[in-house]
Amino acid sequence: MNRRSVLALTLSTAAYLALGGLGAAILPAQAARGEADTLAIGGSVTEIVYALGQQHRLIARDTTSTFPPEAQALPDVGYMRALSPEGVLSVSPDLILSEEGAGPPETLEVLEEAAIPFITVPGGFDAESVAAKIRAVGDALEVPGEAEDLARQVTGQIEAAKARAQEHGGAPKRVLFVLSAQGGRLMGAGDDTGAAAIIAMAGGVNALEGVTGYKPLSDEAAAAAAPDVILMMDRGGDHGASADELFALPALAVTPAAESRSLVQMDGLKLLGFGPRTGEAVSELAAALYGS
Repeated sequence: MNRRSVLALTLSTAAYLALGGLGAAILPAQAARGEADTLAIGGSVTEIVYALGQQHRLIARDTTSTFPPEAQALPDVGYMRALSPEGVLSVSPDLILSEEGAGPPETLEVLEEAAIPFITVPGGFDAESVAAKIRAVGDALEVPGEAEDLARQVTGQIEAAKARAQEHGGAPKRVLFVLSAQGGRLMGAGDDTGAAAIIAMAGGVNALEGVTGYKPLSDEAAAAAAPDVILMMDRGGDHGASADELFALPALAVTPAAESRSLVQMDGLKLLGFGPRTGEAVSELAAALYGS
């Protein structure tokens, strides 16, 4: 096991001693009691901390951590994939809980050298993965019982929502998730993405089957996908688009979705976070696709 793996599991004796002299002396006493001042990186991780009733431990969060709304009152250390060592160290965390994909690597190296325990919470796009994420956060915060209860509750909600979504009549809707339409250039979601997984959970068919990951779409590829519905995150700025703007694009103007003007926009963290609200996301998307 490498040094980062050791740190990712626990604050070992060696790591504690590595703080040395004054550093060890100023480590907050609550860290030894499992009450470490915690930085949450990743919206789903922050949601889980709140759902477990452990929000009193949080001293900061990253930019993606927007729910619940009160989390936004915490200091923001930046976007999880573009963290700076200065931003993270400025809040003096005793523990960092992070979704997969945090970085860049050079920032993680600095945090490793600072002997700050950095726990990476596993990802995934199904009910079992959400439950595993909840249990990992619960273990890190030393509340495994509460985490097990929450994991069972959330798993039950997801499975029930999936079952209801499959009860619709007629053919499944072909859904194209558009990550961005900036400058008229579409970025769509293929297989092995959170978007594809949530579409399937809600009883739809990913219109970009056979394409892996998030990819730029040519006009021909978007038209060939023949989506019945366009799905996007509900956000403004350059990455957002109104129905009028979207269906005026040559890539989508000839699709069934344009003919029926079928555009679904949902909160991005709820839709793709795969956190405690995943069951709610499945139900909301299924209702948008097939009606309640």
